[in-house]
Amino acid sequence: MHEADFGVDGQSVVVTGASQGIGRTIAETFAAGGADVAICSRSQDRIDPVAEQIEAETDARCLAVECNVRERDEVEAFFEAVNDEFGGIDTLVNNAGGEFVAAFDDISPNGWNAIVDLNLGGTFHCTQVASQYMREDGGGVVVNMSSVNGQHAAPNESHYSASKAAIIRLTETLSVEYASHGIRVVCVAPGLIQTPGVAETLGIQSEDMPPREAVDRRIGHTEDIADVVQFLASPAAAFVNGETYTVKGVPRAGNSMSADLGLQ
Repeated sequence: MHEADFGVDGQSVVVTGASQGIGRTIAETFAAGGADVAICSRSQDRIDPVAEQIEAETDARCLAVECNVRERDEVEAFFEAVNDEFGGIDTLVNNAGGEFVAAFDDISPNGWNAIVDLNLGGTFHCTQVASQYMREDGGGVVVNMSSVNGQHAAPNESHYSASKAAIIRLTETLSVEYASHGIRVVCVAPGLIQTPGVAETLGIQSEDMPPREAVDRRIGHTEDIADVVQFLASPAAAFVNGETYTVKGVPRAGNSMSADLGLQ
């Protein structure tokens, strides 16, 4: 009988935007599974405590580097440091991103560029640089983070929605371009997840969350996303390429987070 291999033990994993929320949980989940992890954020002070906790609670090594994924020179320095420390890169999780709420006509050119450059441009820079190291080692996995708002209408989040939709198309295209190099490119589109930002916006605290085993949840835990990301990076997902996994629990009216945020 075939036994699926869901393990990531021994992998070298890069998670961008890992100071809190989904990114932090993804890094912690990989480390608990035996992978060495490299994390980055725009502030060293925000990721040092994450790295310290990971190394205190697991046997994994954790490299924390300050890096703005919108800046190519910083990205190149980050991945060079990861390669020097871990001897290669097996999995890249393009998690760094951001958004703000505004009607389309109220978004300034600077505001539009800031979100698109972070969400889409950051994915571009990190993937292009990381893939060079992966090619040298015979392959790897890139997991891009999109959103349900990149799949459906998202009023008052047009900049965010456009960038996340582009990430889905980028995933599909790179899965073809990179296949001959042994690199799989996949995508995860989270629904509404309980993060510090959502807690501030909606007032939903961790202690108010229903258990993870409940199937009727309209809001998920960060672990719900981290588990899917780890699966996609594991040998068990070796035949998954170019696909977007939507992880949203119970479908929401209007198919958009905007409805939950009271924006429509």
